[in-house]
Amino acid sequence: MNQGIALSDVRITDGFFSRYASLVRTEVIPYQWAALNDRIPGAEKSGCIRNFRIAAGKEEGEFTGMVFQDSDLGKWLEAVAYSLTTNPDAQLEATADEVIELVASAQREDGYLDTYFIVKEPKNRWKNIRDCHELYCAGHLLEAAVAYFRATGKRRFLDVMSRYMDCILTVFGTEAGKIPGYPGHEELELALCKLYDVTGESKYLRLAKYFIDQRGQQPLFFIEELKTRGDTFHWENNDGYDLRYFQAHEPVRQQQDAVGHAVRAVYLYTGMADVAMRTQDEELKAACRRLFRSIVDKRMYVTGAIGSTHEGEAFTFDYDLPNDTAYAETCASIGLIFFMKRMLQMDHDAIYADVMERALYNTVLAGMGLDGKAFFYVNPLEVLPEASREDPGKHHVKPERQKWFACACCPPNVARLLSDLGEYIYQQDDCGVTVNLFIGSRVQLDGMTLTQTSGVPFDGRVQLTISCAGEKTTVLRVRKPFWAGAVSASLPYTEDKGYLVFDRVWRDGDALTLDFEMPVRRVYANPLVRQDLGKVALMRGPLVYCIEQADHGPNLHLLSLKQDAPVAVLTLPDGPLCGLPALTAPGVRLAPDGSALYRSEPLRAAEPARLTFVPYFAWGNRGLGEMAVWVRE
Repeated sequence: MNQGIALSDVRITDGFFSRYASLVRTEVIPYQWAALNDRIPGAEKSGCIRNFRIAAGKEEGEFTGMVFQDSDLGKWLEAVAYSLTTNPDAQLEATADEVIELVASAQREDGYLDTYFIVKEPKNRWKNIRDCHELYCAGHLLEAAVAYFRATGKRRFLDVMSRYMDCILTVFGTEAGKIPGYPGHEELELALCKLYDVTGESKYLRLAKYFIDQRGQQPLFFIEELKTRGDTFHWENNDGYDLRYFQAHEPVRQQQDAVGHAVRAVYLYTGMADVAMRTQDEELKAACRRLFRSIVDKRMYVTGAIGSTHEGEAFTFDYDLPNDTAYAETCASIGLIFFMKRMLQMDHDAIYADVMERALYNTVLAGMGLDGKAFFYVNPLEVLPEASREDPGKHHVKPERQKWFACACCPPNVARLLSDLGEYIYQQDDCGVTVNLFIGSRVQLDGMTLTQTSGVPFDGRVQLTISCAGEKTTVLRVRKPFWAGAVSASLPYTEDKGYLVFDRVWRDGDALTLDFEMPVRRVYANPLVRQDLGKVALMRGPLVYCIEQADHGPNLHLLSLKQDAPVAVLTLPDGPLCGLPALTAPGVRLAPDGSALYRSEPLRAAEPARLTFVPYFAWGNRGLGEMAVWVRE
C-alpha cells in the first residue's frame, strides 16, 4: 500500500497554522512535560513519569492515576517525535531519549510493559482485557516508538515496543493456550499496522487483522472473560455497559451503525481501514464506508464532533444531537480525523477531507485554549455556567478550559495531531498529487516541489506553484471544499469525486490560482434533530461560529437572528480574539415581562439587537460566560 507523503517532506508556512505549530513546539510540549511530572500548580496530578520510575525500581511508592496512565506519555512522546521531524531540537531529543530509557528499564523480562500491572496488580496481567486498557496503552506507546524511529533513526524505543508486541503475540490468539480476546479499548490495531510498515514483519499485520476479525465473534469473549473473574469490574458502574459500548456486540464486518464509546469506535474504524487497505479486503472496506455514512449522515455535530452523551461517552441513536449535554470529546474528533485520512487513501473522495477539515478547525482547535495551556475534554455546542455547576446531568460540561485532567487523554492527543499536521495536507499515489487541506506549505514530491499559499480559513484564495527540473507530467487534484460558493481557477480542469482535476505537463514556475468564494452560510439541521428545529448556525469557510455572553450579556436563549437579514464580516479589534473575523447581523432580544413563572398570553415584547458571532474554536477565551452555536431564527 502507498504510504503517502512523509512528514519530513512537508514544511508548513501557513499564516494560521504556523502559529499553532510554534505554540505546540514552544509552549504545549513543555507544558505537558511539566504536567506529566506533576509540576503544574493547581492542576490535577498525573503521576505518569513517577509510575514509570516506580516500575523501573528507581523510586518507591504507589501507582498514581488511571489504569491507562501510560498512554499519556505515549502520546506526548509521539508529539515530540513529530516536532523533532520538522524542527530538530537537541535538548528536547535528549529529554525524550532519557524518558525512553526509563520506559525500557521498566520493561519486564518477557517483554511486558504496563506500569499499572507492574506496580499495583502484578498477578492480574491479562485478567481483565475488557476494562483495563493494557492493549490500549501498548498501542499508544507503539505509535510513539514508530514515530520516534522515523524522526531520529534511533531503534531503542522501537526495539522495546517490538519486544512487547512479540510478548502480546504469545498471549493472544485462537490457538490452544492463548487468550481468544481483543482490546477493550481499540487502538493497538492501527498501531500494529504502523509497526508492520516500518519493519515489514507480517506477523504484526496478522495480529492487527486477528484483533479486528475476532471482535464480536461467538462465544463473545468479554462475556466469557467476565465469568472467569466472578462478574467483577474494574470501573464502578461499568456493569451497565453492554457490548455495543465496546463495538463487540457482533463481528465488525456486520456492524451497520456507529455505536458505543465514540473514541473507541473511530480508533477501531481506523484500524479496520488500515488492515483493509493492506490486505485488499473488500468486505472490510465496505464496512468502513457503511460506518462512515452512519456517522456523517446521522450522528455527527455541525462542528465535526461525535459522541452525544456523557453516559459511556457514546453515540446514542440517529439524529440525537443535544447541544448542552453533548460529550463531543476532543479525542473523538481526533480519532475521526485519523479515520478520514485512511478513507481518503482508500477511496480518493473529497467528502472525507471535508469531514476532516470540519473536525480539525472546530472541535480539535476548540479543545485547546489560545495560549496552549488549558484544555476542553468535552466540547458542547451550548453552555450555561450555572447549569454546569448545579445540574448533575451537566457536570461534565466545563464552561472554562482546564489546566489538566485526571483522565488527560485529550491534551497530548491535540499536541500529537497538530505536530503531525503536515501528513494530512497532501497525498501522492497512483491518482497523482492531491491537495486535501488548504494550509500554506511546501512539499517535496517525486520530481517536483509544490508550494501552497492559502488564505483559508479566513479567505478563499489559494495558489499552488510548481518547481521542477524541465517538465513534469502529473495529475494535480485539488479539493473543491463543501463550503465554497463560486469557484474559479486560472487553468482548465475537470471534476472527479469532489476534486478539481488538472491533468497536464507542468513546467518550472507554473502557478495555479484558485478562488473559492467564501460566503456566510446559514446552516439548518435535519428536522429530525429535535434540539435544533427552528434554529440556525452560521458558517463561513470551514469555521462554525457561535455567540458568547462576552458580546451580548446573559440569557443568550432570548436572542434570535432575523431571517434573511444580511450578515457582515468584521475583524475583532482588540482583546484575546483580536484579529479574528467575526460575523454580525441584526436580530432581536425577547424582553421578559413580569416575574410570573407562567402566563396566559404569548411573550411579544422584543428589542432590536445586534448579534456578534465569533469562531467556535476561539470561544471561552474571554472569561466565564454562556455560549451557543445554534440560535433561534
